Amino acid sequence: MADQAQPNYHHAPHRTISSSQIMTILTVFPLGGLLLLLSCITLTGTIIALVVATPLFVIFSPVLVPAVVALALAVTGLLTSGAFGVTALSSLAWLVKYLRRGGRDGGGHAAEMGKRRVRDTAGYGGRRS
Repeated sequence: MADQAQPNYHHAPHRTISSSQIMTILTVFPLGGLLLLLSCITLTGTIIALVVATPLFVIFSPVLVPAVVALALAVTGLLTSGAFGVTALSSLAWLVKYLRRGGRDGGGHAAEMGKRRVRDTAGYGGRRS
């Protein structure tokens, strides 16, 4: 019984974070946080403006034009807030997907092929003249 074999556990290979991944994290996380902050500030400002402006328009203006202006500003503020939020969340989602793939974004191969073609063309032009 003492000679019983220990189970062989397969561990995932240890991956290290490359410098490009670190730069991606240092770039995208602050930008995503900033966009989320802008989204929150815009939403808060829009709500405060609606709370302040709506009673003023009702009391001081029987004309519907200021109400339309207030509504247009409210819609613009809400759409801007949503756009900042969606941009921040999509940036963070891209970062998570990028890191799960191990820092390979698929564009490196095409870039290397382009560099090689430029070198080959330059070398051919140099031999010809």
